[in-house]
Amino acid sequence: MAKNSKYVSKPLDENGIVHWTDEENAVWRDLVERQLEIVEGRACDEFMQGLDLLNLPKDRIPQLGEVNEVLMRETGWQVAEVPALINFDAFFNLLADKKFPVATFIRTREEFDYLQEPDIFHEIFGHCPLLTNPAFAHFTHTYGKLGQKASKEDRVYLARLYWFTVEFGLMQNSEGLKIYGGGILSSPGETLYSTESEVPERYTLDPVEVLRTPYRIDIMQPVYFTIPSLNTLFDIADMDIMALVEQAKRLGLHAPKFPPKEKLAS
Repeated sequence: MAKNSKYVSKPLDENGIVHWTDEENAVWRDLVERQLEIVEGRACDEFMQGLDLLNLPKDRIPQLGEVNEVLMRETGWQVAEVPALINFDAFFNLLADKKFPVATFIRTREEFDYLQEPDIFHEIFGHCPLLTNPAFAHFTHTYGKLGQKASKEDRVYLARLYWFTVEFGLMQNSEGLKIYGGGILSSPGETLYSTESEVPERYTLDPVEVLRTPYRIDIMQPVYFTIPSLNTLFDIADMDIMALVEQAKRLGLHAPKFPPKEKLAS
């Protein structure tokens, strides 16, 4: 999680409405138009079904209430407006309460292709479609409850599980390689890279291996983990995940498959 952000979330008015500018709505329109074309045939079926259920507007940023109406009906989830960045306590508490954090800002044209902090396009387009799916919703809820009780050290391990599933998860099934991770599905470059490039390594997901695998947030991922179906997330959620964390600690971390991040000169 980035330590600071140049973006500021927009407040909700007394009716729960965010007042977006014409340019902000235009950025949403252009992001959605581009990404819908790219994810076609690459996103998992459940993501596309979730998009249909949400019926997100293409010409403007959706209001949170519109999204909440569908999520509550399908899985009992809601989205919750948060500042541009929140701490881990707030993050886990929200998930444990079946509330998905959404920062109410959208990227500028200058960062149209990529930005490190999650904006409303990443959260709504990338993640919310799968929150209509019971397996994905159950996994995310369980993850939040685990994180609430975990130590600071254990949260670092749990973050890897979230990263390689909810954010950058792939699915390998009879239809081929498909995407379910929201970090990929909201990124045009990584959508193509994760499914078509021969550079990254792809492994069948083993929870302990995931917990031992370092990652960086600011590069194309060198490693992805695949599951056969979203129902696998049900199975993982019902495991003793904290016992798996202890096992990963004993085994130690794998060597990173990426160079260290360069430090900025002071």
